[in-house]
Amino acid sequence: MTQMNPAVATFVEEARELIEGLEAQLLDLERDANADAVDSVFRVLHTIKGSGAMFGFTELSRFTHHLEEAFDRVREGRARIDQRLIDLALDARDHMKALLDIGEDGDGAASLATGPQGSGLIARLAALVGSSDTPTIAPDAGQGGTTAASAPERLWQITFRPARNALRNGMRPDLLISELRDLGQLLSCRADVRDVPDLDDLDPLASYLGWTVRLVTAEPRATIEAVFIFADDAELAITEVGVEASRVPADITDPAPPAERLTRQADSVGETIRVPASRLDEIVDQLGELVICHARLEGLADRLGNPDLEALSEEMGRLVGSLREATLAIRMLPIETVFGKFRRVVRDLSAELGKEVTLLTQGGETEIDKNVIDRLTEPLVHMIRNAVDHGIEDGDLRRQRGKPVRGTVQLSASQEGGEVLITISDDGGGLDAAAIRAKAIARGLIGEEATPTDHDLYQLIFAPGFSTAANVTKVSGRGVGMDAVKTAIEALRGTVDLSSQPGKGARFTLRLPVSLAIIDGLLVRLGADTFVIPLAAVEECVELDDVERHRASGRTMMQIRETLVPWLDLDQVFARAPSGMARRRLVVVRCDGLQIGLIVDDIVGQHQTVIKTFSAYHRGVEGLSGATILGDGTVALIIDVASLARRAVAEARIIIEAA
Repeated sequence: MTQMNPAVATFVEEARELIEGLEAQLLDLERDANADAVDSVFRVLHTIKGSGAMFGFTELSRFTHHLEEAFDRVREGRARIDQRLIDLALDARDHMKALLDIGEDGDGAASLATGPQGSGLIARLAALVGSSDTPTIAPDAGQGGTTAASAPERLWQITFRPARNALRNGMRPDLLISELRDLGQLLSCRADVRDVPDLDDLDPLASYLGWTVRLVTAEPRATIEAVFIFADDAELAITEVGVEASRVPADITDPAPPAERLTRQADSVGETIRVPASRLDEIVDQLGELVICHARLEGLADRLGNPDLEALSEEMGRLVGSLREATLAIRMLPIETVFGKFRRVVRDLSAELGKEVTLLTQGGETEIDKNVIDRLTEPLVHMIRNAVDHGIEDGDLRRQRGKPVRGTVQLSASQEGGEVLITISDDGGGLDAAAIRAKAIARGLIGEEATPTDHDLYQLIFAPGFSTAANVTKVSGRGVGMDAVKTAIEALRGTVDLSSQPGKGARFTLRLPVSLAIIDGLLVRLGADTFVIPLAAVEECVELDDVERHRASGRTMMQIRETLVPWLDLDQVFARAPSGMARRRLVVVRCDGLQIGLIVDDIVGQHQTVIKTFSAYHRGVEGLSGATILGDGTVALIIDVASLARRAVAEARIIIEAA
């Protein structure tokens, strides 16, 4: 396979981000068609069109030009924003993504561009934007109420000098100048030849020239900057001269700009850097080994009692801790990057099913490991599709039940200790326990005489192939969605819980670890074995004497200040021989909003824990989420606090008393 030119690869990656963001911008525009939103869409299209041509994606550039032209007409008030244009623009956006994915110009791109879909979209765009001259935006719309067409024209001086290797990487300065010409009136364009060497020293593939351009345009600075978005490492300065076009002589000339006015574009974009995800994973893996090595050094320093070695171990511990926090922070992303994708899913699905549904999101700023985010999209799509298809009733039924015709699906996220909670809820009809029971009996999952609780019945929807849908449709009915959800979430060391109220809706809660790599842990001892409790879930540690554990009432509760805290003896949980220690420790953790105490023999101390996942044969062990290697080479099991607490509550082994 031929390796892609680095500059082209960068263009593809950044263009893909622009196209992904374009979907959200179009959906925002459908909700609020203000001038700023229209300009934002236009700038994205203009950037993709110009840069696509520069990097060999001519078919993408040609197709994007038609959509750009449509939104240019909107900016000028010659076309209007309505659902038809948004529908068509979303379809065109999908076609742009397909043209980008197919690669640089060739037979594949040409056939896709000239095929029925591409030609049909272009024809529909021409028919739609040419069929109405109704202004889109009222004079007082948006912040300023002005579009580019009504903005005053300004004079700009643009100086840029491509990086020395720019031509090798595919840059076309002539196309950049052509793009500037499209923005308004190009008064002058002068080449700076000061860096051109003698002929004997000239490299024909190197870039030596710089340019100074004077441009009159009504476009804002952001539009001019967008022309150079892919001109990496170019020296660029954009200065507003501030003279209106009517006062600019047509033959104006300009002196070469002083060197001190040039700035490097790299300075403006250098705040971020693109790194392949595989490299981040490799860094985290090596960091994990470093954490283990430090634990070994720490143990050796304790055994030898050498002050110099202990000081070195302490300093190394601080450095490793800082490095760990910085490295893991790189992999943390706001979950909004996933949430934003589902607005289009709900919009298209509600149109397909003939329902009115709104998606509400909350807590998108909650951060979670990138590896978790990458694997969340598919299960969330299944759950949202189920909520719209099965959960939300049709308009007539909602009217009969006294509900608004428009249904609501809510997607929210929050962090609790070392877990991220993602909730998908709807205001639909809720789960039908009777239908689930009938289907379960028909499939032999439960007997006809069985009397499971509603909660137990609800869990059956996660069984492979289980579905209560009467008919198989393109959306659902095959019984693979919720089974796939549970499998995907469990692969992330997470859990799925659900609740439902007949006629009021259903709520699914996903519990996922914040990170899949390294956590802060609290080392505890049970007999001769060591376990790890995630430190993010720990609230405090207290003494627990033998009297508290052997009350005549059998009550498994302990008074801690003004609160009664239920507890679990981990010896009993893991079927170990009872501890003979008279005084033990109670580690108080918080889970599901409740305080739970875990009885251990002793507290060893804090420990940076590199999570090693269990093999496929051991992943089903309840109460444990993985293992880690300690400094002395022994293995410590990591306790799954949430799993223990939920099992204990479900089995009524502890009593939760209301405050």
